Amino acid sequence: MKTTRGRIGLAVGAIGIAALVLSGCATSSNDDGDKGGDSAGGDIIVGTTDKIVSLDPAGSYDNGSFAVMNQIYPFLLNSKYGTAEVSPDIAESAEFTSPTEYTVKLKSGLKFANGNDLTSSDVKFTFDRMVKIADPNGPSSLLNNLASVEAPDDTTVVFTLKNGNDQIWPLILSSPAGPIVDEDVFSPDAVTPDDDIVKGEAFAGQYVIDSYKVNELVSYKPNPDYKGSLGAAENTSVQAKYYADASNLKLAIGNGDIDVAFRSLSATDVEDLGKQKDKVQVVDGPGGEIRYIVFNIDTMPFGAKTPEADPAKSLAVRQAMADLIDRAAVAKDVYKDTFSPLYSYVPEGMPGATTPLKDMYGDGNGGPDADKAAKALSDAGVQTPVTLNLQYNGDHYGPSSGDEYAAYKTQLEKGGLFKVNLQQTEWVQYSKDRTADVYPMYQLGWFPDYSDADNYLSPFFMTENFLANHYDNKAVNDAIVKEQTETDSAKRLDQIGQIQEAVAKDLSTLPILQGKQVAIVGKDVKGTTLDASFKFRYAPLTK
Repeated sequence: MKTTRGRIGLAVGAIGIAALVLSGCATSSNDDGDKGGDSAGGDIIVGTTDKIVSLDPAGSYDNGSFAVMNQIYPFLLNSKYGTAEVSPDIAESAEFTSPTEYTVKLKSGLKFANGNDLTSSDVKFTFDRMVKIADPNGPSSLLNNLASVEAPDDTTVVFTLKNGNDQIWPLILSSPAGPIVDEDVFSPDAVTPDDDIVKGEAFAGQYVIDSYKVNELVSYKPNPDYKGSLGAAENTSVQAKYYADASNLKLAIGNGDIDVAFRSLSATDVEDLGKQKDKVQVVDGPGGEIRYIVFNIDTMPFGAKTPEADPAKSLAVRQAMADLIDRAAVAKDVYKDTFSPLYSYVPEGMPGATTPLKDMYGDGNGGPDADKAAKALSDAGVQTPVTLNLQYNGDHYGPSSGDEYAAYKTQLEKGGLFKVNLQQTEWVQYSKDRTADVYPMYQLGWFPDYSDADNYLSPFFMTENFLANHYDNKAVNDAIVKEQTETDSAKRLDQIGQIQEAVAKDLSTLPILQGKQVAIVGKDVKGTTLDASFKFRYAPLTK
């Protein structure tokens, strides 16, 4: 909140799901959800350059939208502050009652902010509509294993799964596929407009939205009727301000106009703030963000629906690009080591992670190899230079994306193998275009939905995947189903390694960087929670 003194709150940069919090004050959480803060709370102002695509959980699958959903919607299961482990939220209990049946008992007396009862009927409606709508920008791909949902009474929900012993189903219920919505407000077969959701007061999370101007200002007030496990919000209100770019966000921090800046500051901005040791302390935490290039298998050079369609040549183009990318140089020169090189699909540090891309491409040790790239193209009969139309986004992924993709252009054009045309699009339009076959290849980042290696595999490489890039490998699809239902942890990790090897050969995406979670902690804002749940919540924040 702005004061005559001016102060920096909590700033989160474009470095993983990083949070930068002001000078020396973050508090930790204990296992029972006690945030340890002062209940007086105060009013919190949050700033961000991120964008909201939709408030409807069925219509968006991005960090900016999910950041709002985490505040206003309840989940059957959720992760408590300071942990990635999930436990009942508005559920009283949740367990497998057979290998293919997962039964949830709701707490009694649940209500939405509009006064409507929240019952098992709303839960069934929530999941049925998400599967039916299957919006290309939504998270319905996370529900691939869901066969049906039944509500035998007002507080009982039974999920029937296609494949038994699903090891990740409880995590799915805490993911972007899991926010529970009001069946009296939301459409059963179409994405519901934001204004209808706000007008209908269809909220049952820790907050309600008090006023809403999309991607300008969202005002939150604590929800007095929230009965979930996370407890009541510790502040009196939150305002989220949306800034056009990182320079304005940084200026707002410097002027003391905001208490918390959440995504996205450049690596240089983070470095500059870190030098203000009298005000701030930079703290590293667990990180799970990855950055990668997506290939549209239909429309990329030699793609399946191009006039020159040739699967072998298309693969050779992807292989040559993998041979030429210098991850370490970009991590150091562009991101000042706030990102690190990523040589697989599961980030380093996650159980099951391997590094097949390091061995298969480039010099065999993580570096580029122009001769190897030239040979891959020559062996497939590809004439050079090949024109690459490569799309990226700077407002969602941070201002350093321009420098990042300029570096890739230079690396890919080395030796005359490729001619790269770079283009940038605003995020809301970008998120629509990418699933409509507009971009032959394009930048994406991934903020994990749950802390398991599967979340870096199933959303990308199953036949029905959220990328909608026309990748389809039945053997990979079946292998993912197998690891999801494997109860022996050692066998499951081995299967996850085998899947990474297989998709590294196919190269439907090209992983490049892994983000670190970083906090700059200050004395005025307390209660920040940076943990492996990858959810940033407003409720513990106080000052």
